[in-house]
Amino acid sequence: MNKKLEEIFNFDQTADDCVKCGKCIPVCTIHKVNADEVTSPRGFIDLLGAYKRGKLELDYNAKDIFESCFLCTNCVDVCPKSLPTDMVIEQARADIAKKFGIAWYKKAFFLLLRHRWLNDLAFKLGWVFQTCGFKIQAEIDSMKPRFSLPMIKADRLLPSLRKTSFLNSYPEEIDNGGKRKVAIFIGCLGNYNYKSIGDSLLEILDTLGIDAFLAKDQKCCGAPAYFTGDFDTVEYNAKHNIRYFESLGDDIEAIIVPEATCSAMLKIDYEHFFHDQLDWRSRAKSVMSKVYMATEWLQHHTELEKVLESKRQNTHIVTYHDPCHARKMQGVYQEPRNLISKNYKIVEMSDPNACCGFGGITMQTEKHHFAKAAGAPKAAMIEQTGAEIVSAECSACRMQINASMSYAGNEKTVFKNPIELIAEALKK
Repeated sequence: MNKKLEEIFNFDQTADDCVKCGKCIPVCTIHKVNADEVTSPRGFIDLLGAYKRGKLELDYNAKDIFESCFLCTNCVDVCPKSLPTDMVIEQARADIAKKFGIAWYKKAFFLLLRHRWLNDLAFKLGWVFQTCGFKIQAEIDSMKPRFSLPMIKADRLLPSLRKTSFLNSYPEEIDNGGKRKVAIFIGCLGNYNYKSIGDSLLEILDTLGIDAFLAKDQKCCGAPAYFTGDFDTVEYNAKHNIRYFESLGDDIEAIIVPEATCSAMLKIDYEHFFHDQLDWRSRAKSVMSKVYMATEWLQHHTELEKVLESKRQNTHIVTYHDPCHARKMQGVYQEPRNLISKNYKIVEMSDPNACCGFGGITMQTEKHHFAKAAGAPKAAMIEQTGAEIVSAECSACRMQINASMSYAGNEKTVFKNPIELIAEALKK
C-alpha cells in the first residue's frame, strides 16, 4: 500500500484510477459466483465515484450491491495501482448503516461484542440450550440445526459452544518460569467456540518457558461491526483496546493473536479507521506495533522451530489454506507452513490463496447463498489433495471451510489451527 490515507478515502480519485483495467476481475470472489460487472471491484469503485459526486443515490439497490463484496482483498492484491477497494466499500457501508439502520439481530450481536460480561452470559445460556435446537458434533466443535430456522437451513454446519470460555478457564497471569512475557488476544470464536486454539497456545508457551498474560479486559477487535458499517461499535471497542494495551507495560514483549482477521483489524484496520482522528490513529499505530499473528511471532522470535525438529514426524497429511487477512493483508503465509512442516507432510491445494467465502456477518446471514457458492471450490480443492487435515490460522475460515466440506460430503478431513497442530507435535 503506497497511498496516503487521505488518498485512500478520495472515492473520486480512486474511481478515475480504475478506468479500463479489469485485472481484478478473474480473482474477485463475488464475481466468480455472481458474474455481473456491477458486483466486481471495478463496478464497486465506479459506483462509489458516482456516489461521491452526488450522481448515485444510496437506495436499496446500491445497498444490495455494496453488501455483496466479500472484502477478501484479492483485488487489492493484484491491482497495479494498489487501489483500496475494500476500504472504500467499508466506508460506504457505514453510510448505508446510517441511512437504513442495522438489522435487529446484528445490533444484538454487536451489543454483545461491546460487553464481555454480557457475551459470557449469552454464550453460557447458548451452551445450556444448544442441544434443544442443534445436533452437536463435538469432534469438530460444530453443530447442525435439528430443523430449518430463518436464514439457517437444517443442513448448515455451525460452530458449537463451550461450557466455559478460554479467558474464563485460566488465571490472567500464567507463570511459565520464563524471563519473557507475551499477552494473548484470543478472538471471539477462539474464546467461545474453538477453545482448543487457546489451550494449545498456552501449551506451546509453557514448552518454550514464556509467561502468558491473558489480557482478560480485551474486547472484540470490532471486525464484524467494521465490515457491516457499525462504526459506533468499532470506535467503542477500538478505543478501549488501545487504552488497555497502552496500560500493559513494557514487560509485555508482544501481543500474539492466533486469528488472522483479529490481527489484521488490530494492527492495520485500526489505523485506517482512525484516519480522521489523528491522535487515535497515532496511538493505534504505536501500541499495535506489538501485535503479531501467533505463528509469525513464534517462528521469528522463539526457538520453536528447533524444538519441533527434535520431535517425531507425524504421518498425517496436511493442506494449508491462506486466510485473506493473513497472506494478503499481513504477508504471513510461510511461517505456519515452516512450523507445521517440521512434523507433518504438507500437500498444497491447487489455489491456497483463494478466498474460502466467509465474507462477514451479512454474507453469513442474508447472502449465505453467495458464501455457500464461494466455499464449494475450496472444499473441492481440499478433497483433491487427499489430506486428512486442513489448516488455517483463522477461525472464520474454520467455520466456513467446515461448512463447505460438510456440504460436499467430506467427512475424512478435519480442520485444525496450526497452533493446535504444533501443540500436538510437541507432545510426541
